[in-house]
Amino acid sequence: MSIFGSILSKIFPSANAAPAPAAPDAAAPADASAAPAAAAPPPAITVVDVEALLDGMPGASSLNWRTSIVDLMKLLGLDSSLDARKQLAAELSYGADTSDSAKMNIWLHRQVMTKLAANGGKVPAELRD
Repeated sequence: MSIFGSILSKIFPSANAAPAPAAPDAAAPADASAAPAAAAPPPAITVVDVEALLDGMPGASSLNWRTSIVDLMKLLGLDSSLDARKQLAAELSYGADTSDSAKMNIWLHRQVMTKLAANGGKVPAELRD
């Protein structure tokens, strides 16, 4: 799983749950001319209050997850090493020099927050791009 995928699964754990396959209806006619059943609508996206979720996690009060990608990753129980952050930068198409880790870290944090918002997370505007 990608690093960003791991972040998503920690914030949106239900996103990992595969929908149960529909059981065939035994009472349905086998007639080929019968109209096909309407497809079930996709499940509603559940909005997750990312700020409240992260603030409620054990250890959140001792980490600066609001501005630090390293602390955010630590809070989520993920590898926050420079190599892991460089891999995350590659996944998110960081176009600048990864040897400037301070600049990369700021960009990564804002991108992660922006992408969490795009995936159904309620993220304060000041944390996004």
